[in-house]
Amino acid sequence: MRIGLIGTGRIGTFHAEVLSRHPAVESLLVADADPERAAVAATRTGAAAVTVDAMFTGEGHGLPDALVICSATAAHAPLIARAARAGLPAFCEKPIALDLPGTLGALAEVEAAGSILQLGFMRRFDAGYAEARAAVRDGRLGRLHTVRAVTSDPAPPPADYLPLSGGLYRDCLVHDFDILRWVTGREVREVYATGSDAGPAMFREAGDVDTAAALLTLDDGTLATATATRCNGAGYDVRMELAGELDQLAVGLDDRTPLTSAEPEGPGTPPKPWPGFLERFAPAYEAELDAFLRVARGKLTNPCDGREALHALRIAEACEISRRERRPVAMREIPGG
Repeated sequence: MRIGLIGTGRIGTFHAEVLSRHPAVESLLVADADPERAAVAATRTGAAAVTVDAMFTGEGHGLPDALVICSATAAHAPLIARAARAGLPAFCEKPIALDLPGTLGALAEVEAAGSILQLGFMRRFDAGYAEARAAVRDGRLGRLHTVRAVTSDPAPPPADYLPLSGGLYRDCLVHDFDILRWVTGREVREVYATGSDAGPAMFREAGDVDTAAALLTLDDGTLATATATRCNGAGYDVRMELAGELDQLAVGLDDRTPLTSAEPEGPGTPPKPWPGFLERFAPAYEAELDAFLRVARGKLTNPCDGREALHALRIAEACEISRRERRPVAMREIPGG
């Protein structure tokens, strides 16, 4: 296959390296709004650097068989639309867009063209989350009554990223909202969310929060909490705890979890805590791209289409309204359901 990749920042370069060594990829084309950055990524991965327009015209190297979109978020929806109109199967890092109108518009383009769009919710390909999903579906935990999700970044992103991120719920907790639906098989009925901007001043200046919490009621009465922070100096911490009437299960609890027990006989500080998302989820990122290549070849049903991203974004939107208006928000209030 000839694969095109647009966006050669940190995650884009990581994906390019994965694709460059995949046995199904015969050639790789890379492009970026910054041609110099694309050239560096091309040299690093043995790819050919082309312009963004060339991905859709085939100028120089021919059209790719499928497209991987890792550009700045504002460019996601336009690139998804261009890929759909060109008949190119597309993989896109989340989100489709930072708002519901942009998301719905891009999805309409995909559906009108009858093309393929797979979204990058990599936790669906993590072994721990997959085991949790199986345990819930098999009834090993009994009736599920409580779920606790945690996402904690070790350090804040650059200040200039915050106004472009969509905020902590849309940028960060959206992963928890997606994986909550995927693991439990249930839909969120209502949310109540709050946040704190008591950390670095750049969050207040951007109208964002550095720490957030949400209480989510699922459609079967299960209660879930989801918390996130940009300021977890102990390391990168992503976990999910599921409690049922028969048993409890934890995802993300291992010898690199940045958590220290206060008990005298409990585990101490891990010698090598997870430093970031690329290290923690590297196998999952590789698995999701392998899945996309199989989807593009017609060998696998799409494991995470665009509508799945819409569901997660709607939950994030509900949380933003709840935080701002200080009230519970029913999901029926959010368009796009």
